[in-house]
Amino acid sequence: MKVIRTIKQMRDELRSFRKLHPEGSVGFVPTMGYLHEGHESLLRAARNECDLAVASIFVNPLQFGPNEDYEQYPRDEQRDLAVCERVGIDLVFKPEPSEMYPKPMLTKVTVDQVSAGLCGANRPGHFDGVCTVVAKLFHIIQPDQAYFGMKDAQQVAVIMQMVEDLNMPVNIIPCPTVREPDGLALSSRNVYLTAEERQQAPVLYRAL
Repeated sequence: MKVIRTIKQMRDELRSFRKLHPEGSVGFVPTMGYLHEGHESLLRAARNECDLAVASIFVNPLQFGPNEDYEQYPRDEQRDLAVCERVGIDLVFKPEPSEMYPKPMLTKVTVDQVSAGLCGANRPGHFDGVCTVVAKLFHIIQPDQAYFGMKDAQQVAVIMQMVEDLNMPVNIIPCPTVREPDGLALSSRNVYLTAEERQQAPVLYRAL
């Protein structure tokens, strides 16, 4: 497994792969890290279905609002890389924000209507940040298939709309939500829950 931190090196690696395996498929799993079993299910799908399995680990500042948890978002690089290696990922793209955004971004990708309501109603600009970074990652990695968890169902719908509207040559693979035994969906942010909140959280799943 190779850990790659620059766009140029990532493109060089993919160019070499395409040259050696012109018919080979590239599977891609974009993540913000702090990987759990839900992420691992996506990584395994990419590993099992594609010739080259690529993951990205990048906490994307564009999708966080001014009062959100960008600085506090959980991070654990060594654990994340160990998960990727255990699954058999070939390339891990782990850039710094300065590599992805060396200058202030004057371009953004916006998907209307699908991004309205639900999460989009409470987090203005969130999906613009998601679409912009995913579009950048798709251009850098040029995957044949990209894997997203249905835990973030609205995000999956937004990404699929973007890919369709912009004729991006990538097949989006929605994957089932992975849950705790009591029904709580696995999430990196679950570490924020107090013991009492953790007991209360599955009520939403049971109600649905």
